Amino acid sequence: MPHAISKNTLKFLKELAENNNREWFNENKDLYLEAQENVLQFLEKLIEDISEFDEEILKISAKKALFRIYRDVRFSLDKSPYKNHFGAGLGFGKGGKTSGFYLHIEPGNSFIAGGVYMPEKELLKKIRTNVSENPDEFLKIINDKNFKKTFSDLSQEDKLKRIPQGFEKENPMEDYLKLKSFVVRYSLKDKDLMETSGPEKIAEICKAIKPLNDFIEKSINKNGEKM
Repeated sequence: MPHAISKNTLKFLKELAENNNREWFNENKDLYLEAQENVLQFLEKLIEDISEFDEEILKISAKKALFRIYRDVRFSLDKSPYKNHFGAGLGFGKGGKTSGFYLHIEPGNSFIAGGVYMPEKELLKKIRTNVSENPDEFLKIINDKNFKKTFSDLSQEDKLKRIPQGFEKENPMEDYLKLKSFVVRYSLKDKDLMETSGPEKIAEICKAIKPLNDFIEKSINKNGEKM
């Protein structure tokens, strides 16, 4: 069975973005279910391919990884009831890990990301402390030739202007200690998803992310137990 995101799935997402209302969605529920099944099959193959270098990923099923398409609009000014993308979290609390991979499928704006996004205060402090105490180990990961070739940089979103409390002002790892997330992202073209080799190629990108995930997990664990 070929494992690729179909034209119909991308077409459904485009049309949903243009008709984001319950009436249209209910009238096209069969198209949604067809697209959802297509994405689940893609995820199953992706999990299988990632498991070749990360067996822990097998703790996560495609169904549990796939996020609901229904939006929580309670605290949002945008009351559109549906997301115009499919998102899947491989890790991030699922399967027992804080770090992980995130696949975002949206026509013209798809990507694969990894690391940890906006962790809670105590977890972030542990990651920063490990970066400060083991700079060589961290720099070896982000300066790896394959890593630098694949990702432009770690996410700078909401980066602090000053070094956080508890760290020396002249800390040589200052730029990284200011980060609020330890995330990398790789943009995917529609054709990347529509190729039968799509899961395999995305898994290779995840393989480049894994050392960062391992560093994060090591940071927040002590004697194998989460603090």
